[in-house]
Amino acid sequence: MLPFARVAIIGLGLIGSSIARAVKAQMPSVRVTGHDADPGVRAAATALGFCDDVTDTPGAAVTDADFAILCVPVGAMGMAADAIAVDLPTDAIVSDVGSSKGSVLAALQAALPGVTIVPAHPVAGTERSGPEAGFASLFHGRWCILTPPADAPEAAVERVAEFWRRLGADVETMAADHHDRVLAITSHLPHLIAYTIVGTASDMEEVTRSEVIKYSAGGFRDFTRIAASDPTMWRDVFLSNKEAVLDMLQRFSEDLTALQRAIRWGKGDELFDLFTRTRAVRRSIIEQGQDDAAPDFGRTHD
Repeated sequence: MLPFARVAIIGLGLIGSSIARAVKAQMPSVRVTGHDADPGVRAAATALGFCDDVTDTPGAAVTDADFAILCVPVGAMGMAADAIAVDLPTDAIVSDVGSSKGSVLAALQAALPGVTIVPAHPVAGTERSGPEAGFASLFHGRWCILTPPADAPEAAVERVAEFWRRLGADVETMAADHHDRVLAITSHLPHLIAYTIVGTASDMEEVTRSEVIKYSAGGFRDFTRIAASDPTMWRDVFLSNKEAVLDMLQRFSEDLTALQRAIRWGKGDELFDLFTRTRAVRRSIIEQGQDDAAPDFGRTHD
């Protein structure tokens, strides 16, 4: 039995459009209705045809939905929830795809009192954005973390879990505050570092007469890929999860200072031990199927 029959997606960018495509591929009998605040995105979604209907208002998208997914930047979750509150069926389940969960859960609960809310975070994405960037296999083999409140009905949590399993994701459940600490180090801090390094390189362009970009090596290119992620989304992530991010940033700063000291004083054994340990982490990520072990990170070459 399908977990839901009528799914409403609010926000039709990379994640929202990928969910719609995946639903149509894996659960073709499920009706998908979408809405986006941007008229241009709505027009593109209509032309691409990954939704059965694209509505002009968020309320119209959820009027007969049994599952509504908010796929907007985390800073806009409260407004998106407010916009559907009047038209949302009383028995509908509401979820989201935000990268931070504590602030999102609080915003959804404030806007939708009495509604069953099961927040979710599909740990998947690319540096691209917009409805054209989505694809049905985005969630295959990726984790989707659910962070339901303590009073969420077990049956509702299982329905949302089954929905994501149908899209190819592996599902885990944890508390919202724990999720935010874990993602602060595995996702948010790496993005912050990438933005910083690429910003520093940009500042150096005039000094180096464009040689930073001209001679960029593989490591720098990987940073630029991460730093190309949607700026609105990541601004909101850092502000909504600032306590965990700042905590991890402080720990990183302390470790960076120790590394700086080891380089200054020529402590080669310390450097070798660190690099050996970090290489083992990379190998563990590959062994768990979270990345490609192919040469050059699985990139193809023309």
